[in-house]
Amino acid sequence: MRGVGMAVVLGLIGAWLAGASGQAQAPPAAWLLEKVDENQSSRTRISVWEMTIHGRRSSRTVKAKSWVEGIDRGFTEFLDPPRDAGTKMLKLGDQLWTYSPSTDRTIQIAGHMLRQSVMGSDMSYEDLMEDPRLQSVYDARVTGEEVFLERPCWVLELTARDGKTPAYHSRKAWVDKERFLVLKEERFATSGRLLKSTEVVEVGRMHGRWVAERAVFRDALKKDAGTEFVVGAVEFDPAIPDHVFSQASLRR
Repeated sequence: MRGVGMAVVLGLIGAWLAGASGQAQAPPAAWLLEKVDENQSSRTRISVWEMTIHGRRSSRTVKAKSWVEGIDRGFTEFLDPPRDAGTKMLKLGDQLWTYSPSTDRTIQIAGHMLRQSVMGSDMSYEDLMEDPRLQSVYDARVTGEEVFLERPCWVLELTARDGKTPAYHSRKAWVDKERFLVLKEERFATSGRLLKSTEVVEVGRMHGRWVAERAVFRDALKKDAGTEFVVGAVEFDPAIPDHVFSQASLRR
């Protein structure tokens, strides 16, 4: 009995040491993806942000305010610099209208054109004007654990579900184990080719959620220093009047 008791004690010590060294058992991938959605996604969102676009020869910064409802409705108005102020974008489903006050013209684009760059940045219209719930589009599996930004992360691989055709067929995400915030991400085409990558630089707390306050987006198909995206303020689940998501808002 004494030998059996010692074996049990040694087993418990071994299990504790494994946990202390960070070798925790991975949580179910579906649960982890749900926690990511709870922290990052919302039914509606209003945010003020700026992005610095680093080109080959120079950089420029634009500031804007966005109203987003899921993946189907989005409205953005640029506030600064003066030459871009008043430029507006309206996204309804797979169609988008842009309005330029300098020309007083509205241009419509649709379909795969939504995956084009916004103002020469490394972000597409879909990247900027959609707030998808990942669990409704992707199946997930946990493939390991790594440290990023000195934070322990679960490495999560996402693959588009049958019948779903998101902008990115698959993704690889480094999810903060405690905050459930994606700190690093790679996005791939159906062929497996890397299309975009994101690395968070600064994290903050806004309205009870962890937010990537500063991140760098990189288009793998472009040769530049990437686009730095900074969130100045954000509201989750605010009431947004329907008239915001109308073509009339483009000229107001």
